[in-house]
Amino acid sequence: MSLRVISGSARGRKLKSVPGDTTRPVMDRVKEALFNILAADVLNSNWWDLFAGTGAIGIEALSRGAAFVKFSDLNRAPIETIKENVDHCQFSEKAEIKRGDAFTLLSGTADKKFEYIYIAPPQYKKMWLEALKLIDDNMGWLTEDGTVIVQIDPREYEEFEFNNLVEGEQRKYGNTLLVFYDRK
Repeated sequence: MSLRVISGSARGRKLKSVPGDTTRPVMDRVKEALFNILAADVLNSNWWDLFAGTGAIGIEALSRGAAFVKFSDLNRAPIETIKENVDHCQFSEKAEIKRGDAFTLLSGTADKKFEYIYIAPPQYKKMWLEALKLIDDNMGWLTEDGTVIVQIDPREYEEFEFNNLVEGEQRKYGNTLLVFYDRK
């Protein structure tokens, strides 16, 4: 599957995949649908691509006018791939690439507020829920109108009652489910 930037200033640029099978790149139709939902709200927004993999979501956001994206991933191979992809698309000035454990990073003191936090972790390990709970406990990461977007397999989904976040809409595309969470 070849990865590419769908729209915006870096439209058509090919992105490198992470070697091996540790990441699962988002399908173009899911990426397209996500950014159609968000539309103009992407302009000048700040994103945290939490389990960034190839960086495709954050790079798409930058291509469509986001002001800044923080990319994080635990492993060296994705981090190297993200750096190459960000450089290739000429977004280095608007990006921070951080290697680290998502849960440790989320547990830390919020040093920046984000309009969007995108969570697409390794599947079937309930990592998405753990990440959401950490954000719910540390709302300093989200702006007042911030949204957390979770990308999981629909079979992984479960309802959960949060203190500060409320589930908004869900969108299903084949075996991919996007769930949007907003501040209460």
